[in-house]
Amino acid sequence: MSHPFWDKYVEFEERLECEDKIFAILERVVHIPMHQYARYFDRFRTLAQTRPLTELLPEDTLAQFRQEVLADPPPAVQAGQQQIKMERGELEVEREVRSRIDNFHLEIFSRTQTETTKRWTYESEIKRPYFHVTELDEPQLVNWRKYLDFEEVESGFERVSFLYERCLVTCAFYDEFWYRFARWMYAQEGKEEEVRNIYQRASMIFVPIGRPGIRIQYATFEESQGRPDMARAVYESVLECSKSIVLWYRCAGTKFCIVPGNIETIVAWANFERRQGGLEAAIAIYRSQLESDKCDIYTKGALTAEWARLLWKVKGSVEEARQVYQKNTNWYLDSRYFWINYLNFEMEQPTSAEAEQANHERIRQVVDDIRKKSHLPPLTIRDLCHHYMVYLMERGSKDTAKDFLLMDKEINGYVLTASRRRRLSNC
Repeated sequence: MSHPFWDKYVEFEERLECEDKIFAILERVVHIPMHQYARYFDRFRTLAQTRPLTELLPEDTLAQFRQEVLADPPPAVQAGQQQIKMERGELEVEREVRSRIDNFHLEIFSRTQTETTKRWTYESEIKRPYFHVTELDEPQLVNWRKYLDFEEVESGFERVSFLYERCLVTCAFYDEFWYRFARWMYAQEGKEEEVRNIYQRASMIFVPIGRPGIRIQYATFEESQGRPDMARAVYESVLECSKSIVLWYRCAGTKFCIVPGNIETIVAWANFERRQGGLEAAIAIYRSQLESDKCDIYTKGALTAEWARLLWKVKGSVEEARQVYQKNTNWYLDSRYFWINYLNFEMEQPTSAEAEQANHERIRQVVDDIRKKSHLPPLTIRDLCHHYMVYLMERGSKDTAKDFLLMDKEINGYVLTASRRRRLSNC
């Protein structure tokens, strides 16, 4: 749909009466699949008849055509009983060369026509080619995905990169297309700077700070390029921007909240520091965030669970991880993330004949705390108790069937409510 631009370009050169420039523009346009390709080709073909041969083809191709014409046997003329071969004049040679050039141009037209037809399926489905803050319909997103799939298979670097740029005009708020563009560009050899540019545009301009995934991916890219300081700056900037938004919420008098995804950023930052400086560097990140007044109780509960996970999975110290959980049970009674991870931690410990009873007691204690101490919603408590009941059936001893049925009665059993009592008494 770029024909209005090319029309203006041709119109500009027409005002300056630059026929050579007009022909050069048309020579570019006839190779581009676009909506009104035939109109441009007709004018190009007409102008080609009056332009010098040197403007019609590259020098090597023109020389090849001329050699082919000269290599052909010249036409013969019947003179009585004999055929006399006629020598070609320069005008005759040029006429035949122009005829071959015209056929060559017709092949270009055929290729452009084929490529336009292939793409029209996708182009005709693009209803909004401009940027807007409102969401796109799902069929539009599906069409862009299919169009990119097609172009990546059919075309080279230039056309694919241009299509991505067009797509991101419309889909600038959609992370998936920034991810896809960056991954495709990363797959091209020697395009690291272009990849960095894609991540920077997404992170600094378009993708909202509430969705930090693309920024974490950018930090990972910088880390892979041997620029840990830049990666660290990305993590810090995400958290600082999040704090600024939280401050705005406070000043506006709204309920205190942390921008969604902050936990994801902090965990990614801690893991980054562990890779760069070891376990203590990662723990230092968790400590600094837990001591900050910018994090709410839910975020701190999640970070405490991640701290315990580091001690368990990386350091290999089950006891230290258990102490982190046990010391903080009274602080994070509302944190679903904390209690889920605490229960999973105890249930994932290996079971042996000697430690079976001790393991079961610890798990049972966590379940009791969830039911009696925590402030979790009833449905969450029920889900966690069901998780525990599965554990009893899969890894419990011969005496756990009674525990299972007792838990089943307490969690799923029939409760005689006041309304049911009234209905029964009326009967």
